[in-house]
Amino acid sequence: MKKVTLIMALLIVATGLAEAQNLPAKKEVMDKMVITNAYFMNKWPDTGKTIITNKERQSNIWTRAVYYEGLMALYSVNPDKAYYDYAMSWGEAHKWGLNGGVKTRNADNHCCGQTYLDLYENEKKPEMIKDLKESIDAMIASDKIDDWTWIDALQMAMPVYAKLGVITGDKKYSERMYQMYMDSKVRQGFYNSADGLWWRDKDFRPPYKEPNGEDCYWSRGNGWVVAALVRVMEIAPKDPHYKEYKKTYLAMMKALLPIQRADGFWNASLHDPTNFDGKETSGSGLFVYGMAWGVNHGLLSAKKYMPAIVKGWNAMASEAVHADGFLGFVQGTGKQPSDGQPVTYDSKPDFEDYGLGCFLLAGSEVWKMAK
Repeated sequence: MKKVTLIMALLIVATGLAEAQNLPAKKEVMDKMVITNAYFMNKWPDTGKTIITNKERQSNIWTRAVYYEGLMALYSVNPDKAYYDYAMSWGEAHKWGLNGGVKTRNADNHCCGQTYLDLYENEKKPEMIKDLKESIDAMIASDKIDDWTWIDALQMAMPVYAKLGVITGDKKYSERMYQMYMDSKVRQGFYNSADGLWWRDKDFRPPYKEPNGEDCYWSRGNGWVVAALVRVMEIAPKDPHYKEYKKTYLAMMKALLPIQRADGFWNASLHDPTNFDGKETSGSGLFVYGMAWGVNHGLLSAKKYMPAIVKGWNAMASEAVHADGFLGFVQGTGKQPSDGQPVTYDSKPDFEDYGLGCFLLAGSEVWKMAK
Protein backbone atom coordinates (compact mmCIF):
# COMPACT_ATOMS: atom_id res chain seq x y z
CA MET A 1 0.00 0.00 0.00
CA LYS A 2 2.81 2.37 0.90
CA LYS A 3 4.50 1.54 -2.41
CA VAL A 4 1.34 2.39 -4.37
CA THR A 5 0.91 5.62 -2.43
CA LEU A 6 4.51 6.59 -3.18
CA ILE A 7 4.05 5.85 -6.88
CA MET A 8 0.87 7.93 -6.95
CA ALA A 9 2.64 10.81 -5.22
CA LEU A 10 5.48 10.66 -7.72
CA LEU A 11 3.01 10.65 -10.60
CA ILE A 12 1.26 13.72 -9.20
CA VAL A 13 4.58 15.54 -8.87
CA ALA A 14 5.62 14.50 -12.38
CA THR A 15 2.29 15.63 -13.79
CA GLY A 16 2.63 18.97 -12.04
CA LEU A 17 6.13 19.44 -13.43
CA ALA A 18 4.95 18.54 -16.92
CA GLU A 19 2.07 20.99 -16.73
CA ALA A 20 4.44 23.67 -15.48
CA GLN A 21 6.44 23.22 -18.68
CA ASN A 22 3.46 23.72 -20.99
CA LEU A 23 2.56 26.98 -22.62
CA PRO A 24 -1.06 28.07 -22.25
CA ALA A 25 -3.26 28.05 -25.34
CA LYS A 26 -2.98 30.89 -27.86
CA LYS A 27 -6.18 32.44 -26.54
CA GLU A 28 -4.82 32.59 -23.01
CA VAL A 29 -1.62 34.25 -24.18
CA MET A 30 -3.60 36.74 -26.24
CA ASP A 31 -6.00 37.43 -23.38
CA LYS A 32 -3.08 38.52 -21.18
CA MET A 33 -1.82 40.89 -23.85
CA VAL A 34 -5.26 42.29 -24.57
CA ILE A 35 -6.15 42.99 -20.94
CA THR A 36 -2.82 44.64 -20.09
CA ASN A 37 -2.95 46.76 -23.23
CA ALA A 38 -6.60 47.71 -22.62
CA TYR A 39 -5.67 48.90 -19.13
CA PHE A 40 -3.10 51.26 -20.61
CA MET A 41 -5.20 52.53 -23.54
CA ASN A 42 -8.12 53.22 -21.21
CA LYS A 43 -5.84 55.10 -18.83
CA TRP A 44 -4.29 57.16 -21.66
CA PRO A 45 -7.08 57.88 -24.17
CA ASP A 46 -5.32 61.09 -25.27
CA THR A 47 -2.16 59.93 -27.07
CA GLY A 48 -0.72 63.43 -27.09
CA LYS A 49 -1.14 64.08 -23.37
CA THR A 50 2.08 64.99 -21.60
CA ILE A 51 3.56 62.68 -18.98
CA ILE A 52 4.00 64.19 -15.54
CA THR A 53 6.24 62.51 -12.97
CA ASN A 54 8.99 64.55 -11.33
CA LYS A 55 8.50 66.95 -14.25
CA GLU A 56 6.36 67.31 -17.35
CA ARG A 57 7.50 65.53 -20.52
CA GLN A 58 6.20 65.16 -24.06
CA SER A 59 4.72 61.72 -24.65
CA ASN A 60 6.99 60.84 -27.57
CA ILE A 61 9.88 60.11 -25.20
CA TRP A 62 11.57 56.70 -25.10
CA THR A 63 9.37 55.21 -22.38
CA ARG A 64 6.22 55.70 -24.44
CA ALA A 65 8.03 54.74 -27.65
CA VAL A 66 8.88 51.33 -26.18
CA TYR A 67 5.20 50.82 -25.37
CA TYR A 68 4.33 51.48 -29.01
CA GLU A 69 6.94 48.94 -30.10
CA GLY A 70 5.00 46.42 -28.05
CA LEU A 71 1.66 47.65 -29.37
CA MET A 72 2.81 47.20 -32.97
CA ALA A 73 4.00 43.70 -32.09
CA LEU A 74 0.56 42.97 -30.64
CA TYR A 75 -1.06 44.41 -33.76
CA SER A 76 1.04 42.10 -35.93
CA VAL A 77 -0.62 39.05 -34.32
CA ASN A 78 -3.98 40.67 -33.52
CA PRO A 79 -4.77 43.25 -36.22
CA ASP A 80 -7.34 45.20 -34.25
CA LYS A 81 -7.90 48.53 -36.00
CA ALA A 82 -8.13 50.25 -32.61
CA TYR A 83 -4.47 49.42 -32.01
CA TYR A 84 -3.38 50.81 -35.35
CA ASP A 85 -5.46 53.95 -34.92
CA TYR A 86 -4.02 54.48 -31.43
CA ALA A 87 -0.50 54.35 -32.84
CA MET A 88 -1.40 56.67 -35.74
CA SER A 89 -2.99 59.10 -33.31
CA TRP A 90 0.24 59.18 -31.28
CA GLY A 91 2.34 60.08 -34.30
CA GLU A 92 -0.14 62.67 -35.49
CA ALA A 93 -0.40 64.24 -32.03
CA HIS A 94 3.34 64.89 -32.16
CA LYS A 95 3.29 65.85 -35.85
CA TRP A 96 5.71 62.95 -36.39
CA GLY A 97 8.36 64.93 -34.57
CA LEU A 98 11.16 64.02 -32.18
CA ASN A 99 11.63 65.06 -28.60
CA GLY A 100 14.55 67.45 -28.86
CA GLY A 101 13.90 68.28 -32.51
CA VAL A 102 15.72 67.20 -35.65
CA LYS A 103 19.11 68.24 -34.26
CA THR A 104 18.97 65.69 -31.46
CA ARG A 105 21.64 63.00 -31.37
CA ASN A 106 20.13 61.27 -28.35
CA ALA A 107 19.09 57.67 -29.05
CA ASP A 108 16.20 58.02 -26.59
CA ASN A 109 14.70 60.70 -28.83
CA HIS A 110 15.01 58.50 -31.91
CA CYS A 111 13.12 55.58 -30.38
CA CYS A 112 9.70 56.90 -31.46
CA GLY A 113 10.96 56.51 -35.01
CA GLN A 114 10.57 52.74 -34.79
CA THR A 115 6.78 53.08 -34.76
CA TYR A 116 6.79 55.99 -37.20
CA LEU A 117 8.63 53.75 -39.67
CA ASP A 118 6.32 50.79 -39.08
CA LEU A 119 3.32 52.99 -39.84
CA TYR A 120 5.04 54.66 -42.78
CA GLU A 121 5.45 51.29 -44.47
CA ASN A 122 1.65 51.13 -44.67
CA GLU A 123 0.78 54.80 -45.19
CA LYS A 124 3.70 55.87 -47.41
CA LYS A 125 3.33 59.51 -46.32
CA PRO A 126 6.75 61.25 -46.42
CA GLU A 127 5.89 63.62 -43.56
CA MET A 128 5.72 60.64 -41.20
CA ILE A 129 9.48 60.10 -41.32
CA LYS A 130 10.71 63.50 -42.52
CA ASP A 131 12.05 64.73 -39.17
CA LEU A 132 13.39 61.31 -38.20
CA LYS A 133 15.30 60.88 -41.45
CA GLU A 134 16.65 64.43 -41.27
CA SER A 135 17.97 63.79 -37.77
CA ILE A 136 19.60 60.45 -38.62
CA ASP A 137 21.03 61.82 -41.87
CA ALA A 138 22.63 64.67 -39.92
CA MET A 139 24.29 62.16 -37.61
CA ILE A 140 25.61 60.16 -40.55
CA ALA A 141 26.91 63.35 -42.19
CA SER A 142 29.21 63.88 -39.19
CA ASP A 143 32.20 61.75 -38.24
CA LYS A 144 31.00 61.33 -34.65
CA ILE A 145 30.18 57.72 -33.76
CA ASP A 146 30.43 57.70 -29.95
CA ASP A 147 26.93 58.93 -29.03
CA TRP A 148 25.71 55.61 -27.61
CA THR A 149 27.35 55.88 -24.21
CA TRP A 150 24.86 53.59 -22.46
CA ILE A 151 23.62 50.21 -23.64
CA ASP A 152 19.92 51.13 -23.57
CA ALA A 153 20.71 53.32 -26.58
CA LEU A 154 21.21 50.25 -28.77
CA GLN A 155 17.55 49.27 -28.48
CA MET A 156 16.32 52.82 -28.79
CA ALA A 157 18.13 53.60 -32.03
CA MET A 158 19.52 50.56 -33.86
CA PRO A 159 16.17 49.37 -35.27
CA VAL A 160 15.62 52.88 -36.68
CA TYR A 161 18.86 52.71 -38.67
CA ALA A 162 18.10 49.16 -39.78
CA LYS A 163 14.64 50.01 -41.08
CA LEU A 164 15.75 53.23 -42.77
CA GLY A 165 18.33 51.13 -44.58
CA VAL A 166 15.71 48.65 -45.75
CA ILE A 167 13.18 51.31 -46.77
CA THR A 168 15.65 53.51 -48.66
CA GLY A 169 17.97 50.80 -49.91
CA ASP A 170 20.90 52.97 -48.80
CA LYS A 171 23.71 51.07 -47.08
CA LYS A 172 24.89 54.16 -45.22
CA TYR A 173 22.35 53.48 -42.46
CA SER A 174 23.45 49.91 -41.74
CA GLU A 175 27.12 50.90 -41.91
CA ARG A 176 26.77 53.78 -39.47
CA MET A 177 24.64 51.62 -37.16
CA TYR A 178 27.39 49.00 -37.12
CA GLN A 179 30.10 51.60 -36.45
CA MET A 180 28.20 53.06 -33.51
CA TYR A 181 27.30 49.62 -32.15
CA MET A 182 30.93 48.50 -32.28
CA ASP A 183 32.06 51.74 -30.67
CA SER A 184 29.81 50.97 -27.70
CA LYS A 185 30.72 47.31 -27.61
CA VAL A 186 34.48 47.47 -28.16
CA ARG A 187 35.98 50.96 -27.86
CA GLN A 188 33.80 52.02 -24.94
CA GLY A 189 34.07 48.42 -23.75
CA PHE A 190 30.57 47.73 -22.49
CA TYR A 191 30.49 44.08 -23.54
CA ASN A 192 32.26 41.39 -21.52
CA SER A 193 32.74 38.44 -23.85
CA ALA A 194 33.88 36.27 -20.93
CA ASP A 195 30.40 36.47 -19.37
CA GLY A 196 28.36 37.15 -22.51
CA LEU A 197 26.76 40.17 -20.84
CA TRP A 198 27.00 43.98 -20.95
CA TRP A 199 27.86 46.61 -18.36
CA ARG A 200 25.24 49.34 -18.48
CA ASP A 201 27.77 52.15 -19.03
CA LYS A 202 31.31 53.18 -18.08
CA ASP A 203 30.32 53.64 -14.43
CA PHE A 204 29.77 49.90 -14.02
CA ARG A 205 32.87 48.48 -15.66
CA PRO A 206 35.48 46.99 -13.30
CA PRO A 207 36.63 47.79 -10.72
CA TYR A 208 32.94 48.41 -9.91
CA LYS A 209 31.50 45.37 -8.15
CA GLU A 210 28.21 44.22 -6.72
CA PRO A 211 27.98 43.48 -2.96
CA ASN A 212 28.79 39.81 -3.58
CA GLY A 213 31.95 40.71 -5.53
CA GLU A 214 30.51 39.96 -8.98
CA ASP A 215 30.32 42.36 -11.91
CA CYS A 216 27.14 44.45 -12.16
CA TYR A 217 25.01 43.28 -15.06
CA TRP A 218 21.68 45.07 -14.90
CA SER A 219 18.77 42.97 -16.07
CA ARG A 220 16.81 45.51 -18.12
CA GLY A 221 19.98 46.99 -19.60
CA ASN A 222 20.94 43.61 -20.99
CA GLY A 223 17.32 43.17 -22.04
CA TRP A 224 17.59 46.30 -24.15
CA VAL A 225 20.58 44.84 -25.98
CA VAL A 226 18.72 41.58 -26.57
CA ALA A 227 15.80 43.52 -28.06
CA ALA A 228 18.13 45.61 -30.22
CA LEU A 229 19.81 42.56 -31.70
CA VAL A 230 16.54 40.70 -32.25
CA ARG A 231 14.82 43.63 -33.93
CA VAL A 232 17.77 44.39 -36.18
CA MET A 233 18.10 40.74 -37.25
CA GLU A 234 14.38 40.60 -37.99
CA ILE A 235 14.28 43.91 -39.88
CA ALA A 236 17.44 43.35 -41.90
CA PRO A 237 18.37 39.65 -42.15
CA LYS A 238 20.54 40.47 -45.18
CA ASP A 239 22.57 43.10 -43.33
CA PRO A 240 26.29 42.46 -44.00
CA HIS A 241 26.93 42.57 -40.26
CA TYR A 242 24.17 40.09 -39.41
CA LYS A 243 26.76 37.48 -38.36
CA GLU A 244 28.14 39.81 -35.69
CA TYR A 245 24.70 40.53 -34.28
CA LYS A 246 23.80 36.85 -34.33
CA LYS A 247 27.04 35.81 -32.62
CA THR A 248 26.56 38.28 -29.78
CA TYR A 249 22.88 37.41 -29.46
CA LEU A 250 23.62 33.69 -29.16
CA ALA A 251 26.30 34.36 -26.55
CA MET A 252 23.83 36.39 -24.51
CA MET A 253 21.15 33.72 -24.74
CA LYS A 254 23.64 31.13 -23.51
CA ALA A 255 24.64 33.39 -20.60
CA LEU A 256 21.06 34.19 -19.59
CA LEU A 257 19.71 30.65 -19.59
CA PRO A 258 21.38 29.32 -16.39
CA ILE A 259 20.76 32.47 -14.33
CA GLN A 260 16.97 32.45 -14.63
CA ARG A 261 15.32 32.32 -11.23
CA ALA A 262 13.50 29.17 -10.15
CA ASP A 263 10.22 31.11 -10.30
CA GLY A 264 10.75 32.08 -13.95
CA PHE A 265 11.82 35.71 -13.52
CA TRP A 266 15.35 37.13 -13.69
CA ASN A 267 16.83 39.25 -10.91
CA ALA A 268 17.47 42.95 -11.44
CA SER A 269 21.14 42.19 -10.78
CA LEU A 270 21.91 39.21 -12.97
CA HIS A 271 25.00 37.97 -11.11
CA ASP A 272 24.06 39.04 -7.60
CA PRO A 273 20.70 37.63 -6.48
CA THR A 274 21.18 39.20 -3.05
CA ASN A 275 21.30 42.80 -4.34
CA PHE A 276 17.65 43.88 -4.56
CA ASP A 277 16.55 40.40 -5.49
CA GLY A 278 12.98 39.62 -6.42
CA LYS A 279 10.65 39.33 -9.38
CA GLU A 280 11.09 41.93 -12.13
CA THR A 281 8.96 42.02 -15.26
CA SER A 282 10.65 44.38 -17.72
CA GLY A 283 14.02 42.63 -17.96
CA SER A 284 12.36 39.22 -17.77
CA GLY A 285 9.97 40.18 -20.55
CA LEU A 286 12.81 41.19 -22.85
CA PHE A 287 14.66 37.94 -22.19
CA VAL A 288 11.57 35.84 -22.87
CA TYR A 289 11.05 37.89 -26.03
CA GLY A 290 14.61 37.21 -27.17
CA MET A 291 14.47 33.50 -26.45
CA ALA A 292 11.03 32.99 -28.01
CA TRP A 293 12.07 34.91 -31.11
CA GLY A 294 15.18 32.77 -31.41
CA VAL A 295 13.21 29.52 -31.23
CA ASN A 296 10.61 30.84 -33.69
CA HIS A 297 13.34 31.77 -36.15
CA GLY A 298 15.36 28.58 -35.79
CA LEU A 299 18.34 30.20 -34.08
CA LEU A 300 17.82 28.50 -30.73
CA SER A 301 17.08 24.91 -29.78
CA ALA A 302 13.46 24.49 -28.73
CA LYS A 303 14.43 21.55 -26.53
CA LYS A 304 16.97 23.65 -24.67
CA TYR A 305 15.17 27.00 -24.44
CA MET A 306 11.46 26.16 -24.33
CA PRO A 307 11.50 25.33 -20.59
CA ALA A 308 12.91 28.80 -19.83
CA ILE A 309 10.44 30.49 -22.18
CA VAL A 310 7.49 28.63 -20.70
CA LYS A 311 8.60 29.24 -17.13
CA GLY A 312 9.26 32.91 -17.83
CA TRP A 313 6.01 33.62 -19.63
CA ASN A 314 3.86 31.69 -17.17
CA ALA A 315 5.49 33.52 -14.27
CA MET A 316 4.78 36.95 -15.73
CA ALA A 317 1.28 36.06 -16.91
CA SER A 318 0.19 34.51 -13.65
CA GLU A 319 2.10 36.57 -11.08
CA ALA A 320 2.54 40.05 -12.58
CA VAL A 321 -0.77 40.67 -14.40
CA HIS A 322 -3.52 42.08 -12.18
CA ALA A 323 -7.19 41.31 -12.77
CA ASP A 324 -7.71 44.81 -14.20
CA GLY A 325 -4.67 44.55 -16.49
CA PHE A 326 -2.18 46.53 -14.42
CA LEU A 327 1.30 45.04 -14.75
CA GLY A 328 3.20 44.48 -11.53
CA PHE A 329 6.85 43.86 -10.64
CA VAL A 330 8.12 46.51 -13.10
CA GLN A 331 11.27 48.32 -12.00
CA GLY A 332 11.13 52.09 -12.42
CA THR A 333 13.49 54.01 -14.67
CA GLY A 334 17.17 54.08 -13.77
CA LYS A 335 20.40 52.34 -14.60
CA GLN A 336 21.10 49.81 -11.85
CA PRO A 337 19.46 47.26 -9.52
CA SER A 338 18.87 49.77 -6.71
CA ASP A 339 16.85 52.20 -8.82
CA GLY A 340 13.07 52.23 -8.60
CA GLN A 341 13.03 49.95 -5.57
CA PRO A 342 11.11 48.39 -3.99
CA VAL A 343 9.67 46.46 -6.93
CA THR A 344 6.52 44.63 -5.85
CA TYR A 345 3.27 43.24 -7.21
CA ASP A 346 1.48 46.48 -6.35
CA SER A 347 4.25 49.04 -6.81
CA LYS A 348 3.77 51.52 -9.64
CA PRO A 349 6.91 52.52 -11.54
CA ASP A 350 7.41 56.18 -12.40
CA PHE A 351 6.39 55.34 -15.98
CA GLU A 352 3.85 52.58 -16.69
CA ASP A 353 4.48 52.33 -20.42
CA TYR A 354 7.82 50.69 -21.22
CA GLY A 355 7.26 47.66 -18.97
CA LEU A 356 4.07 46.91 -20.88
CA GLY A 357 5.95 47.29 -24.15
CA CYS A 358 8.44 44.64 -23.01
CA PHE A 359 5.59 42.34 -21.96
CA LEU A 360 3.80 42.73 -25.30
CA LEU A 361 6.99 42.02 -27.24
CA ALA A 362 7.37 38.78 -25.27
CA GLY A 363 3.73 37.85 -25.65
CA SER A 364 3.71 38.39 -29.40
CA GLU A 365 6.48 35.80 -29.84
CA VAL A 366 5.11 33.37 -27.25
CA TRP A 367 1.71 33.52 -28.97
CA LYS A 368 3.31 32.33 -32.20
CA MET A 369 4.58 29.15 -30.54
CA ALA A 370 1.48 28.44 -28.43
CA LYS A 371 -1.09 25.88 -29.63
